[in-house]
Amino acid sequence: MENPKRDFLRHALATLAYRGNRTLSGAPESFGDFRPAEGTRSSAEILAHIGDLFDWAIGLAQGRHEWREAAPMPWLNEIERVFAAIQLLDAYLASTEPLLCSEERLLQGPVADALTHFGQIAILRRMAGSPVRPENYFRAAISAGVIEHDR
Repeated sequence: MENPKRDFLRHALATLAYRGNRTLSGAPESFGDFRPAEGTRSSAEILAHIGDLFDWAIGLAQGRHEWREAAPMPWLNEIERVFAAIQLLDAYLASTEPLLCSEERLLQGPVADALTHFGQIAILRRMAGSPVRPENYFRAAISAGVIEHDR
């Protein structure tokens, strides 16, 4: 059974994953410790927050409104965690399981917040001397259900 809202949300997730992959790809492992100023989040702390957002999103989709803040892991482990959580949410949306919150709320909450935070990481990459290579995202081959990242 087709659900246009779920399909669009899955495309939004694939877009987020694609952009997130571009933002994280090629960053040195030490980049996770980069902090632009005292009192700000490090890159790894921001990435851990993105993982928390998708853990929360999965719970929301299943009818649970539970926020848990995880301690940041090493940079490469945190990347794996984030993409695994995005894949899990996408798989849930692709299933016939009921969605116990609206697609709009998932988009406006955790998905949009994650886009913001990937943007922060992109800015931090430039500040740390390891800028993200530019790309025309309009032309990117992005498809719902394709949640991949460079390992």
